[in-house]
Amino acid sequence: MKTPILGSSYVARSVNAADARMVNLYPEVIPEAGKEPAYLQRCPGMRLFLTVGSGPIRGLYPLNGSLFVASGQEFYKVDENLSITKLGDIDGNNAVSMADNGTQIFVACNPSGYIYNNNTNVFQQITDPDFPGAVTVGYLDGYFVFNEPNSQRIWVTALLNGLSVDPLDFASAEGSPDGLVSIIVDHREAWLFGTNSVEVWYNSGDPDFPLTRIQGAYNEIGCIAPYSVAKLDNSVFWLGADARGQGVVYRAQGYQGVRVSTHAVEFAIQNYTDMSDAIAYTYQQDGHAFYVLIFPTANTTWVYDASTGAWHERAAFAQGEFRRHRSNCHARFKGKPILGDFENGRLYEFDLQYFRDDTQLQKWLRTWRALPTGQNNLTRTIHHQLQLDCQTGVGGQYPAGNNSVVDPEVMLRWSDDGGHTWSSEQWRPLGPIGATQTRVIWRRLGATMKLRDRVYEVSAADPMITAIMGAELQLSSTTA
Repeated sequence: MKTPILGSSYVARSVNAADARMVNLYPEVIPEAGKEPAYLQRCPGMRLFLTVGSGPIRGLYPLNGSLFVASGQEFYKVDENLSITKLGDIDGNNAVSMADNGTQIFVACNPSGYIYNNNTNVFQQITDPDFPGAVTVGYLDGYFVFNEPNSQRIWVTALLNGLSVDPLDFASAEGSPDGLVSIIVDHREAWLFGTNSVEVWYNSGDPDFPLTRIQGAYNEIGCIAPYSVAKLDNSVFWLGADARGQGVVYRAQGYQGVRVSTHAVEFAIQNYTDMSDAIAYTYQQDGHAFYVLIFPTANTTWVYDASTGAWHERAAFAQGEFRRHRSNCHARFKGKPILGDFENGRLYEFDLQYFRDDTQLQKWLRTWRALPTGQNNLTRTIHHQLQLDCQTGVGGQYPAGNNSVVDPEVMLRWSDDGGHTWSSEQWRPLGPIGATQTRVIWRRLGATMKLRDRVYEVSAADPMITAIMGAELQLSSTTA
């Protein structure tokens, strides 16, 4: 029988109900002519691209063929030839928000703000006495739009000049008395995220203040983390909060928020001691559109794939345990998805043919229930054989920077109490390069115990292509 290894990550409040964890793997749907309707493939590795400053990398921004990097308390420019120039110093330690008007880049460091002029190469702090500070910033029709810290107010700078702020060029998001957390400009409209609400404004051309609230574009769903707001798949995503609760991930559908997180993901998020420090970035690779949501305090990273609607975890692997993914932010530069490290000044390229996170092992893991949903009749079963249907003969073909393994292995263990305790590990080879008919089989796997509910787990860390099409389980029932 086919055992349901395919799917997404879903670990319920009770692992006895669902224990389908997936780390550093994600599903890809095969619409036609496939062996199975989908398969699991390995997340990209992180190949070192460049080191900029001492880090952490707080933000990346591409403009006119250059990449601008907020590294620690310094701001850099990386040109097309990868020459690095320090432009100046910035305040703070957390994520930054950036936007440009074609000539200037506005760097919001909460509360300080900075402007870099790409024509004159001048980098300077915004010192206008009427500048109130900025948490996040966007660009709309010639104006930089930003939200003032600890307030309901949004501001605009002078037209095409981020260094100048008129003391009257502000308005309040008053659809709800909550504070303003974050803004983002999407489809030439400014989305204003409060703690309990979202409202959308547009450029009406009013000479007193150019932005006007769109009637009816109001949501009683707020945002708990200012840097969780990001654009992807022609929409806006954010980590939500309102008067009734928090910790749900939404995507905009029209002017409404539609829940995209699952109960399992929400259970995990809502158990974190702090979700307000969440950081999000988005990127696309091979047609997959990913919303990457990082929880620094919880040391965890969740990823939503908009192309499949499936969630998975991404993680670094160190000292025998999973930790948050090393990425902190993203920008597309020189045609590549470039990531910044959350601890140092290293920039990486997401590479599907590189199977390490920089120099460290990248471990993947998948857990799933042996029997398909609804087919466990609580009869004791004897598990004779499990065969993993995966690509084999993959050893020893990636020597450059991958510390190639001639005959990589995959590990299996299982739990007979729904995922609370686990067996010892059993390893099987995936075959050296060219041994494409290698079969990955575990035999004599014993009988289910009192709960009569088995969960399997496979994992590996060797640098190799990983493609899992399914798994075949041979078992028999017993009345004992």
